[in-house]
Amino acid sequence: MPKVDIIVIALSSPIYIGVYEQGRLTKTLESQEQSSEYLPDVFASLIETYDIETITYANGPGSFMAIKMSYLFLKSLEIIKGIKLYAALAFEFNDYSPIKALGKLYFHYENGEILTRPLGDVALKPMSLPKVLELKKYSTLTEPNYILPAVN
Repeated sequence: MPKVDIIVIALSSPIYIGVYEQGRLTKTLESQEQSSEYLPDVFASLIETYDIETITYANGPGSFMAIKMSYLFLKSLEIIKGIKLYAALAFEFNDYSPIKALGKLYFHYENGEILTRPLGDVALKPMSLPKVLELKKYSTLTEPNYILPAVN
């Protein structure tokens, strides 16, 4: 079985999963399903096909429930299968563009802080998988990065 690393972006729909061999993106999976439905099925297949060494996931900001489901599932894999888990700020996967929060609120990354503010209708930059995996950029502190915007 080939040794691989995985990136999971499951903050909203679509979900993106990247398979990296020797640091290079070799396979991309995408789904419109809910993370609670998709992750168990796709990882059952990935575990049969590959020797997964690490998983990096986007730990927020984004959908509170999607982040929670991803973390619980992937943390369970880390414990049960011994796969090392890393976390990355979601902004790393959309060039630090705004991310939809709630209603007309958007998450912004400014001067090292995550803020929420209204923007009206904004063209959001979609999430994307990096072509090259640089694990040193990601954190071993894997708890979810829940940012809950204030309700107006």
